[in-house]
Amino acid sequence: MDRAHWLLAVAERAGLRCAGEDVIEPGIPVVDAWARMEERCGVSEDDLARYIATHFRLAVADLDSGAPQALKLVPERVARRYHVFPIREDDRQLVVATSDPTNIEIEQALGFASGRTPQFEVAGPSAIAEAIGRKYSSARAVESLLGILEKAAGSGLSVVEEAEAEALAVHEIEAGPVVKLTNLILQEAIEQGASDVHVEPGRSGGAVRFRVDGVLRQFMPMSMTALNRVVSRIKILGKIDIADRVRPQDGRARIRLHDHAYDLRISTVPTRDSEKAVIRILDPDGARGLDQIGLPDRELKRLRRLLSHRDGIVVVTGPTGSGKTTTLYGALAELATGEVNIMTVEDPVEYELPGITQIQVEPRRGVTFASALKAILRQDPDVILVGEIRDLQTADVALQASLTGHLVLATLHTNDAVGAVTRLHDLGLDRAAVSESLRGVVAQRLARRLCTHCARPVDRAELPEQEARLAAQYGVEPIMQAAGCDRCGGTGYRGRYALMEIATVTANLAEQIAKGASFRELTKAAVAGGMRPMREAALERVRDGTTTLTEIDRVFGESVEEVAEGEAATPHVLLVDDDPVTRALARKLLESNDLRVSEVGDGAAAMERLGERQQYDLLVLDLAMPKLGGREVLRRVRNSVATAGLPVVILTGSQQHEAEAQLMEEGADDYIRKPIDPPRFIARIKAALRRVGS
Repeated sequence: MDRAHWLLAVAERAGLRCAGEDVIEPGIPVVDAWARMEERCGVSEDDLARYIATHFRLAVADLDSGAPQALKLVPERVARRYHVFPIREDDRQLVVATSDPTNIEIEQALGFASGRTPQFEVAGPSAIAEAIGRKYSSARAVESLLGILEKAAGSGLSVVEEAEAEALAVHEIEAGPVVKLTNLILQEAIEQGASDVHVEPGRSGGAVRFRVDGVLRQFMPMSMTALNRVVSRIKILGKIDIADRVRPQDGRARIRLHDHAYDLRISTVPTRDSEKAVIRILDPDGARGLDQIGLPDRELKRLRRLLSHRDGIVVVTGPTGSGKTTTLYGALAELATGEVNIMTVEDPVEYELPGITQIQVEPRRGVTFASALKAILRQDPDVILVGEIRDLQTADVALQASLTGHLVLATLHTNDAVGAVTRLHDLGLDRAAVSESLRGVVAQRLARRLCTHCARPVDRAELPEQEARLAAQYGVEPIMQAAGCDRCGGTGYRGRYALMEIATVTANLAEQIAKGASFRELTKAAVAGGMRPMREAALERVRDGTTTLTEIDRVFGESVEEVAEGEAATPHVLLVDDDPVTRALARKLLESNDLRVSEVGDGAAAMERLGERQQYDLLVLDLAMPKLGGREVLRRVRNSVATAGLPVVILTGSQQHEAEAQLMEEGADDYIRKPIDPPRFIARIKAALRRVGS
């Protein structure tokens, strides 16, 4: 049989007129139980809070006295779920207001989140809800983040196209701070030369990352509160339904920065708890000719020879993001002399080219690659660009077009030039037809250039271990190595160039294709016809100091970024303390709990590490250090765009609560007293990591 609700015992002891009456069913939510008691017993919420406090020998909470440092220890989602409000804290305890002092689950959740022992005071549900809404303000969180960003960026970005009707219904997302924050993220992405912006939710927090020179860089961590509003704002820019959060959606927008327009292609996908948004940034004036995209003379001459044909198929192949569109647009820019009719079928149309008819694929309206190609053939074209050959129907129409006096340019997804032959056959095309129509294949990748401002000659004694290993593996001596500076974001690389292999279909290669020769035989025939394998072209760029072996290995072999992402599954802690004994103990404790640790001995070295753009999940920071004190490091971390959201735990020998409270007001997320007590140290560190981004 269910036990009576504990509030009935409170009422009976307080002598309320409803005492003894079964006015509350056991198990109903505490908010509803309070409301029932107030209604049936004729008592106010404040009076009921006093009766409960007296019954359990607890204090009545003063919700106006909530300390900012206590708020940092309890994430908003925890406070709202358990109807609690943090009031104050010290090194061992966390005092919270609750409406249900009997709930053991609340104690466990708060201890888990804060690393401290919870102590209860009593307040009513509506008072707690009001305090949470007042102190855990989403707008305030965005305003705080915005204040940091505005120090690093101006406000010169504006939206060219806006969804006016929809904007009226989304006033929360259109609030000033959210609009400004989104604009500043886009502005920073454009100024850093990013091709894509990733707004990514996580289990406890999110992040914004930029793809610069083909590699994702961490831009800033972001709370889920702010991230969800930024994603909604992005959806408004792209005229996407913000109420639909369970389906992938696509949209477009145009923005203007410094009197220059940029097109945005927006994609959103639902995740388990939120949505991820990816924005492709396109410069409408970004299409360049072949002589402007940095092709080596050898490959440039071979490519132009292929474009001189008046019929047949020229295929450009490579993985996503390998620059195929840039190469094809460069080719079209050269062919568009005004004397030929050029038409394209694309999904999507990335750049608008003058003097060229471009068709956007729209399957919902019946416009597919195959159907658009058939229509184009009745438009008297000389040159046809097919954005991608995806199926037999498209491949067959393209083949027929190439055999009837049209030059067809197309893309495929294969790893090398010879692989395109196999791919066309796998789609269902006859080998003999392929050998007759194919004029050549261009396979390519993009590799990063060394930054011209910080690259330095190789010092064999200081050559990084991976570079030295690759030098022995490839038998190539690099002459330049990456360093890192502000202009390249600390990566050592700035800008990219194309690595190409171009197979021209000679009579010998055509014969091999027709008879179904093996991959090895086709490659041998292509090389005999003048093709320089892509790896050979890449190693030449190492020899002339354009790039490094590490970068070439990233492009062709094991990706450095993939390794980094794999390691990122383990939280990375930067430990900063000038006492080697303390560092050794802290490192041992952290590593024994499966955390990755980097350590430095002073504040100046810490700032240098943080400036390297390596992602850390937590900073453990001593206060009293030479060169640069912990307080100054904390100030710089909080004032930097890249580290504004990095959690910081202070190591302090101070026993004064006022000093510790001041540290948390200055931006620390928690503090740990010295000497280090291992169980408490680990509990605090884990609690801080769990709160990341909350």
